[in-house]
Amino acid sequence: MPEIQIRPTVAADLSRLMALDHSVQSEAVWQLELRREAGQTTAVFREVRLPRSISVAYPRNPFALADEWSRRSMMYTASVDAEPAGYVSLLERSMDSLVVIADLVVHAGRRRQGVGSALLSAAHEWSAARGGRRIIFEMQSKNLPAIRLAQKFGYEFCGYNDQYYRTQDVTLFFCRALKSS
Repeated sequence: MPEIQIRPTVAADLSRLMALDHSVQSEAVWQLELRREAGQTTAVFREVRLPRSISVAYPRNPFALADEWSRRSMMYTASVDAEPAGYVSLLERSMDSLVVIADLVVHAGRRRQGVGSALLSAAHEWSAARGGRRIIFEMQSKNLPAIRLAQKFGYEFCGYNDQYYRTQDVTLFFCRALKSS
C-alpha cells in the first residue's frame, strides 16, 4: 500500500481535484422497486448484477464543483507521492449533530489502495471532534464501490431520494453513529 497523506484542502488544490476522473466503474446496481397496494407503498432495493461493467458519471455538475465546495464545512485532500489521490467534502448540520459526506472521490489510478478508507476515517475523526453524533454518506444507487465502502465501515442503509441529483439517479443514504471525542 502506498503512503497516503490526508490534509485539509487548500485553494491551490481545487483545480487539480476538479480534473480528477469522477466517474466510477460498477458491476452491479441497487435497483429500486416501488409497490403500491391499497393505501400502502413499499420500496424494495435489490442488488442486480449487470451483464458487463458500466461507467457511472458523477452526479454533480463538474463546472460547479468549486462553488459547491465553498459551501462545505470541511474538505480533505488525500495525496500519494505529492500528487492528489482523492478528496472528501463534508457538510455539518450542527443543529442535528449530523455530518453529511457530500463527495468522496478517489483518483481512478489510486482506487483499491486505501485512499477512500483513509478519507472516510478522516471524515469520522473530524465529525466526532466537532461533536457529531451521526454521519450520513450519500451516493448513487449505481455506485457499487461506494456502497461497499460504506458497508465496510459499518454504515447502514437509511433512505433514498429519486430526485436528489440533477441526473435523476436514485440517491442512497447510509448512516452510522459516531463516538464523540
